[in-house]
Amino acid sequence: MNNLFANIPTKLDAELIEVLTQNQDVKIERIVSQGHSSPSTGWYDQDQHEWVILLQGQATLSFKHGVDIELKVGDHVNIPAHQKHRVSWTQEDVQSIWLAVCY
Repeated sequence: MNNLFANIPTKLDAELIEVLTQNQDVKIERIVSQGHSSPSTGWYDQDQHEWVILLQGQATLSFKHGVDIELKVGDHVNIPAHQKHRVSWTQEDVQSIWLAVCY
């Protein structure tokens, strides 16, 4: 048995992305951010849909079409394939823990 909140380093120099399980159609990741954001010069543009839920912390997702979504614990969003987006902000004093399902 594993725990999503276990084995997280206390200091993160970069965002931590761990694949928990995957097959040819689905990938499930744990992502831990602490003051991290996506590079300001690029957007995620994925071939798969992505459903994410924020399990701890706070974050802001920005979409290229001009919408920002502020997320708090329990908030989730489905991002269709090729909808350009980025993480524009995460809390610096609390680790933001995400669960992402790419399908």
